[in-house]
Amino acid sequence: MSEIRKRLIFHGRVQGVGFRYTAKYLARSLGLTGWVRNEYDGTVRMEVQGRKSMIYKLMEGLNRDRYITIDWIDEEDIPVAEERSFSVR
Repeated sequence: MSEIRKRLIFHGRVQGVGFRYTAKYLARSLGLTGWVRNEYDGTVRMEVQGRKSMIYKLMEGLNRDRYITIDWIDEEDIPVAEERSFSVR
């Protein structure tokens, strides 16, 4: 399967609840690359790359966390980039 890259913006209770570090752990365990960071408007922005099924597993895992509440996700396909890991910015 080929890799894809998505830009995701998470809305809801996503800051101050361990979202970025949970995302990093899950992404690395699923073999995904990219990054995640808090935005000034209270959202969390993520660029994630890998197999589509693994990206959706990451999103499901984040939605199952008891502290994180995702109200909605803005999703956009973007060009694949050269990366080796997933990081918190």
